[in-house]
Amino acid sequence: MSDPALPRRPTLDLRSFTPARVALGRSGASVPTKPLLDFTLDHARARDAVHAAFDAPRLVADLRELGLVVAEARSRAADRRDYLRRPDLGRQLDAGSAETLARYANEPCQIAIVIGDGLSAAAVHAHAVALVARLLPMLAVDEGVAVGHVVVASGARVALGDEIGAVLGARMVVMLIGERPGLSAPDSLGAYLTFAPKPGRTDADRNCVSNIHHAGLSYEEAAFKIAWLAREGLAREATGVALKDESSDRSPCRIGTALPE
Repeated sequence: MSDPALPRRPTLDLRSFTPARVALGRSGASVPTKPLLDFTLDHARARDAVHAAFDAPRLVADLRELGLVVAEARSRAADRRDYLRRPDLGRQLDAGSAETLARYANEPCQIAIVIGDGLSAAAVHAHAVALVARLLPMLAVDEGVAVGHVVVASGARVALGDEIGAVLGARMVVMLIGERPGLSAPDSLGAYLTFAPKPGRTDADRNCVSNIHHAGLSYEEAAFKIAWLAREGLAREATGVALKDESSDRSPCRIGTALPE
C-alpha cells in the first residue's frame, strides 16, 4: 500500500531520467502517433549506422593532424555483407595487411591504438579523433605511457586488435570501435584494452569502456578511464577479470575538478 504522506508523481516524470521508451501514452489500443514515428526514425538511424560506409582515409588524415604516424589495415571480410554474415572474418587480418604491419614492427612498443569501424562507422567518425586527442596527454602524464603504433582497421571486430597488437609487438592494445547501435544511441563508441594481445584472447581478458557519445560518457571521462586502465594494466601485467576498474575513485568528476567544455 502506498504511503499517503508521500507526494504522488506522474509516471511521465520517468522520461526526465532516462532515454528509454517509458510513459509514451496511449491512443486507443496503440501508442500515440509521435512516439511511433520517433521509434521508426530511431530504428532507421540504427540500421543506417550498421550499413554506413567507413571513411578510413579521412580518419587517417585527421589522426595525422594530431602528429601521429598512422597505418591502415583491413580484416578478411571482403565487404559489409561478409562482415555482417561472417563475424569470424572480421577477427582476422587479411594477408596483405599482416605483411604491411609487420614492416612497422621494428621494435616492441607499450601500446598500440587500433581504431575499427565495428558495427557503427558513424560512432568512429563522430568520436574517435576527439577521444584520441584527449587520451594522448593523459597517457603522457607522470612516468608516461608511450603510444607506439596507431592503426585504422576496416571491417573490424574487437578481436582483430589482438592479431594487430601481436604483429606489432605491443604489450597492450587499445581498440576503439563502433558499438552495436541502439534505438537511443546509434553512434556509441567503445574502447577495449587487452594486455599481451594475441589471437585467441577472449572477452574475459579485456577491460571495456563503453557508451562514449554526446549523451553518454564524455571524452574526458572516457580518456581518464582508458588511461588509468592502461597504466594499471601495464604495471600489473593484466587486464580483464584480473583488473578491476577503480578509476572512478580518482576521476576529476569525483574530486570536484571541472572538466573542460
